[in-house]
Amino acid sequence: MNSELRDKWDRVYAGDQHGFFPPCMVLKRQSFLLPRHGRALDLACGLGRNAIYLCRQGLETHAWDISTEAIRKLDNYAQHEGLNIRAEVRDIATTPPDENSFDVIVVSHFLERSLMPSLPAALTAGGLLFYQTFTRLKVNDIGPTNPDYLLKSNELLQTFADLEVLFYSDNADAGDLEQGIRNEAMIVVRKPDPGNG
Repeated sequence: MNSELRDKWDRVYAGDQHGFFPPCMVLKRQSFLLPRHGRALDLACGLGRNAIYLCRQGLETHAWDISTEAIRKLDNYAQHEGLNIRAEVRDIATTPPDENSFDVIVVSHFLERSLMPSLPAALTAGGLLFYQTFTRLKVNDIGPTNPDYLLKSNELLQTFADLEVLFYSDNADAGDLEQGIRNEAMIVVRKPDPGNG
């Protein structure tokens, strides 16, 4: 486990009080695509806003993050709300999910390119990946500045080219910059199911 990274995020989450946080936009707006049952993972979950939402949709929900503090707060919140979320401190960069282990994976505001190839492999046949994070083309200062943590143009489409695209959005700098989602790209992709061919 990368203790320096864990300590950094523990400091970030130390001052946060847990409460109601809405899920990321790609999950909230495309939630009608979720299966009625199955195993879901909120990857790099932070305080678990996506995990909470997935659990409330009836999915068997797992939540992983490197921050001990974030997982502790998520555990406490889930217990208080009666939510069965399996929250785990985990360095996902070195310990990605197993192959064919989840029907749904959600990633928001996290980018670790070395992990990307393991995400399709971790999906079951017909499984869904919801992904949303910041882009290099920005219209304001929101989001990180380090390009290592920012998507290139169409990077999500290229990275998950072997999966079926159900939804994609990246408004970039087109049109009225006061409208639409800016500074972020989002995608929902489905792993092919050979049994439905």
